[in-house]
Amino acid sequence: RLARGDTVVDDALAFAGNHGEPVLIYATAQPDEVKAVQAELGVARAGELVEHALASIAASLKARGTRRFVVAGGETSGAVVQALGVQSLRIGSQIAPGVPATVTLDDAPLGLALKSGNFGGENFFDEALQALGAPQ
Repeated sequence: RLARGDTVVDDALAFAGNHGEPVLIYATAQPDEVKAVQAELGVARAGELVEHALASIAASLKARGTRRFVVAGGETSGAVVQALGVQSLRIGSQIAPGVPATVTLDDAPLGLALKSGNFGGENFFDEALQALGAPQ
């Protein structure tokens, strides 16, 4: 849908607005659809579209008052951190190997868990939200 120009960002924000916190927003498609889009746009551009959409969603959620973000995917994590305007982080306790709970060091702190790669247990997202604590 994203590659066709559909309003996935607006749809995700409407979904989040109707559910409160926490919500899980993710990108998915059937493997054959992914391959077709990558063949049309190129692998890098297809990935950038997804990263930009998820970063836009995160920035909009921050503007609406969301204070905790759990992000999976290395490139997506980088895009989200940039979109949120993160300048520095305090590293906290370990959620999973290689994934600490972090808090931004600014006047309106954000709790972030940034996970790259395909690792982490079945309950990673629940554990990450618990490690980040209650929303401020």
